[in-house]
Amino acid sequence: MLLVRSRRELERARSTMSEPVGAVLTMGALHEGHLELVRTARQRVGVDGSVVLTLFVNPLQFGPQEDLDRYPRTFEADLAAAEAEGVDLVFAPDVDEVYPDGPATITVDPGELGTVLEGAARPAHFRGVLTVVAKLLNLVRPALTVFGEKDYQQLVLVRRMCSELDLGVEVVGAPTVREADGMAMSSRNAYLSGPQRASATVLSQALRAGQDAAPQGASAAVAAARDLLEAHASVDVDYLVVTGPELGPAPSRGPGRMLVAARVGSTRLLDNAALSLGGAA
Repeated sequence: MLLVRSRRELERARSTMSEPVGAVLTMGALHEGHLELVRTARQRVGVDGSVVLTLFVNPLQFGPQEDLDRYPRTFEADLAAAEAEGVDLVFAPDVDEVYPDGPATITVDPGELGTVLEGAARPAHFRGVLTVVAKLLNLVRPALTVFGEKDYQQLVLVRRMCSELDLGVEVVGAPTVREADGMAMSSRNAYLSGPQRASATVLSQALRAGQDAAPQGASAAVAAARDLLEAHASVDVDYLVVTGPELGPAPSRGPGRMLVAARVGSTRLLDNAALSLGGAA
């Protein structure tokens, strides 16, 4: 596995890599969910292709009061995990390498979808995400990139950006990886105390309740999930919604998506699940 830190090193290494190239873009603190993205990339490019992993904590997607400074950084462990998974190249740039002219003044506007759900809670978040994703994809020049469904709104926006801006990169979604108790894997889970961690499992329980009630429609799914969430006073729900697969209005019948965001202590957690709305005809 090759580790590169600069644009010049990346360009030189990239020119010798076997095609096709699959990219997995991360902020590090790798867990099993990230490694499953790597495995998906490898499956898609094959043994003769190449997998690039990026490790970069992007300041542009953090708000002034968010956790940029305390975001977990486990660089040596990340490199070991990447090598064990057969990653061909790790690109781990410093901030000055990604933003050589200082903070970005030209950024990617996420549009209306970037103003709702996570975008409503974190107004500049998706502008920062899409900007760094576009920059990293332009630097790595992969045929495909893999994003997890755990951050579902991000996945939808990245896919839309790559399509609408003709970036020529296929965006592959990979299913959420969960702990044995059902909780979605996330680097921010490390912030939770033992009791908080136990409380947080209600998010995945609520999603399962919503899936069970989905044959009765979106309203029934939301009601079933909300009943569980409201029984846990330590879980402060930001939003709980049912949408269509592309985050538009929920259909009366057919595939949908339930998304939840909640704060447990000072930690904000996200989860989502696919629904089949309306039941059989």
